[in-house]
Amino acid sequence: MASLTYYSSAFLSRSDFSVCGRVTLPKRSFRQRCFSIRAEVEYVNADEAKELVAEGYAIVDIRDKTQFERAHIKSCYHAPFFIENQDNDPGTIIKRQMHNNFAGLFYGLPYTKPNPDFVKSLKTQFSPESKILLVCQEGLRSTAAARKLEESGFQNVACITSGLQSVKPGTFESVGTTELQNAGKAGLVTIQGKISVVLGTVLVCLLLFITVFPDQAEQLLQLLPTS
Repeated sequence: MASLTYYSSAFLSRSDFSVCGRVTLPKRSFRQRCFSIRAEVEYVNADEAKELVAEGYAIVDIRDKTQFERAHIKSCYHAPFFIENQDNDPGTIIKRQMHNNFAGLFYGLPYTKPNPDFVKSLKTQFSPESKILLVCQEGLRSTAAARKLEESGFQNVACITSGLQSVKPGTFESVGTTELQNAGKAGLVTIQGKISVVLGTVLVCLLLFITVFPDQAEQLLQLLPTS
């Protein structure tokens, strides 16, 4: 959708007009105000995104390398919006260490920084008129990336509102070691659920034992050391 431009004549004087036959046309003036209407980003859900792909939209995965390798849509183009920050200045080293001890440890996320070549890499692959569907894991990065592309002249940009985490298995043909909706799960959070299941099973078994065998349970409790 091409941009449309409108000119306001509210501040034009009589001398700013020229006459052509019976039609009076405004001359160009430095005092003219220019208003432009730009194409808007289209936000869609997973099913609508699949329809856009069928209509010719190219899928651009903007997640970092680690999430992309866990699972991605087949035949998509990878252009990370953030890249791993390997700078070695003192400030970055401290921030990276803090990140690795918390978010990196629990969620398996690398310490990243904005990719300075993001827009440039897309311009080498797509024209401003190309139909582009941006995808990330939660929908936040694709929203920011869409605005960046819109400001750079891309006219047909869409993104999935809640990201790939909202995509049901089988919606897109994917490649990787897990489902698209689980590609953001890594680190300790991946075993947290398993630990909860084990603890829950133990507690349920303990409750059943106390309920079915109350006498034996009482005898066992008497064997426990008291302070």
